[in-house]
Amino acid sequence: MLCRRRVVMACGAMVLIAPFTVLAQGSTPKVPRIGYLEASMPQNGTTAFLEDFRQGLRELGYVEGKNVQLEIRWGEGKLERLPALAEELVRLKVDVIVAVNSPSVIAAKQATRTIPIVMPVSSDPVGDGLVASLARPGGNITGLSLMSPELGQKRLQLLKQSFPRLSRPVAVLWNPDYVGMAARFRQAQAGASAVGMGVRSVEVRDSRELERELASMDHERPDALLILADPLTTSQRSRIVEFAAAERLPAMYETSRFVEAGGLISYGPNVDQIVRRAAIYVDKILKGAKPADLPIEQPATFELVINLKAAKAQGITIPQSILLQADRVIE
Repeated sequence: MLCRRRVVMACGAMVLIAPFTVLAQGSTPKVPRIGYLEASMPQNGTTAFLEDFRQGLRELGYVEGKNVQLEIRWGEGKLERLPALAEELVRLKVDVIVAVNSPSVIAAKQATRTIPIVMPVSSDPVGDGLVASLARPGGNITGLSLMSPELGQKRLQLLKQSFPRLSRPVAVLWNPDYVGMAARFRQAQAGASAVGMGVRSVEVRDSRELERELASMDHERPDALLILADPLTTSQRSRIVEFAAAERLPAMYETSRFVEAGGLISYGPNVDQIVRRAAIYVDKILKGAKPADLPIEQPATFELVINLKAAKAQGITIPQSILLQADRVIE
């Protein structure tokens, strides 16, 4: 009788405990999944953009595999692959998509109108029709833009101050097939006019066209180069830097990564910091914010980086007045 009573009591206890066990299991927090889409070709499974974004997540307390999961997809330099990769991320039902560069954003936008999309480094989001305005993006896209009205003029002004004898038009190397670059080229054109300089468009869509255009500069030699950064020119930065050094051509770059690869001078926002800030947008969205209500940031600070070692190798003297303005000098 005693044994029977113990069994009944034990069963009753199990009935009482069972609902609480189910509740405890059901209360396990969901690990958010972030889709990551980049057009570039990774090196050793990663890129500088991805590592910057990961660093931004870590600074906010996210740990991959514990409280966040990344679903990473690479375009590997082939823009035509991006739509299918974006659709794959949508099928996985990720919580947010980080779309690096404008072509990735367009592919993601075409794939979903509901999953939030964060742009770490867009070019001209309003002009490209990605958002309604910078202040109130509307829709499911938000993030950061590299565009700033004064950049084109400031870069060419720095070239003119550094090399006052420039007389022939500056060759602007850029990829017209890359969304957002047309606005950046127009920015350079307007800046050249403002400082009394000329520019010549040099369009490159792939590595073969790049080689042809570099070879043609032997016949139509410019006095200087301005390189607009996109996945193509960034992936070919070693070749471009090598060419400028061999031809002793002063070259201005949009990002410091070219200068770190041996280029002469760059002026622009700190891209590493901007990409890390994309993690803040992702964090806000995961906590309930709507992309439509998150204003798109534009860069507020810019850095001038000069490679003095490259200048000496080319026999170029950078004026002291320019060196004093530099945020970083590589010696």
